[in-house]
Amino acid sequence: MNTSRRNVLKAMAASPVLLSPALLSACSSGESSSKSGTLNVGQISDSVAFFPLFIAEQNGYFKDAGLTLGERPRLGTGAKVAAALKSGSIDLGGGVMTDALNLAEIDKTAKITTSLISEYYVDVVVGKGISANGSTEEKTLALKGKKIGITGPGSGTEALVTYLFERAGLDPKTDATLVNLGSVSSAALGALKVGRVDALSFFQPIGQQAEAAGIGSIYISPAAGDIPTLKGALHGLVFTRENILEDKSEEIASFQKAIGKSLKLITTADASQVRDLLGQYLKATPGAALDKLVPILQQETAKAAAVDQTAFDIGRTFHVDSKLVKSAPSYNSIVPSDFR
Repeated sequence: MNTSRRNVLKAMAASPVLLSPALLSACSSGESSSKSGTLNVGQISDSVAFFPLFIAEQNGYFKDAGLTLGERPRLGTGAKVAAALKSGSIDLGGGVMTDALNLAEIDKTAKITTSLISEYYVDVVVGKGISANGSTEEKTLALKGKKIGITGPGSGTEALVTYLFERAGLDPKTDATLVNLGSVSSAALGALKVGRVDALSFFQPIGQQAEAAGIGSIYISPAAGDIPTLKGALHGLVFTRENILEDKSEEIASFQKAIGKSLKLITTADASQVRDLLGQYLKATPGAALDKLVPILQQETAKAAAVDQTAFDIGRTFHVDSKLVKSAPSYNSIVPSDFR
């Protein structure tokens, strides 16, 4: 087992999950702690992947579907989301495919239910001291010896660095220094601005924010087609465990219905309407960054909540080929038939 995997499993076992004491005491069995008609939904952060959840809350889609959302923690890392699922303190976890596959390696009951983003929405963003010229491999080689900020070990942000370095014949453990910054965008941008890191591997809209602030530029972007083998990969998603699917089947069906309406709005509504909602969601993001982000988001957002097999298979292949996971379950084994 590699060092990264050990770190992930340790974090899943020991990470503090910041929920109410009453909820924590009620969920030691790993079964759902939420009452009938309610779902506790945790997510890593307020990245663009979870914009559909915001819209469903803001526009009343959950309420229209007869669903109440209970605890809504932002847990900081995918490992903490997985730990919360294991404990039963949340029913659904918003994360990335890396998180779901990491959980599946140690828990065969892990299930993916919902597509959110069908592109790898992590960008490599560099400060002014690194040239943005050349091929993706040449750009990666220019990162040798640099300090690269990621959200944390075992994350989709680390996964991108690992993949790029290995494709360029580099070892991310020895040829770069990965700096764990957590999931708060302002902290990551601050680290890039003051030179604590030379580059960031971070979820959108970090690149747009860096460019708007004049402190960095998007260097490598899978969503822009810089890594053809990742084009169309399922990345942002919602996952859970089999027992929760059984206990909360009606509530999760309502959740899917509401998210489906959000996805349709993002992908088909007028850009100005999407921008207005995105501005409410990402309140600290400059207008110029929002303007750049809206057309990207409308293209990369999943067209439906159902988990598309092609998108899943692209993401699965990426994780297996790059040895980010030792093995990965097939589409049919991790995506229940009701969610295809």
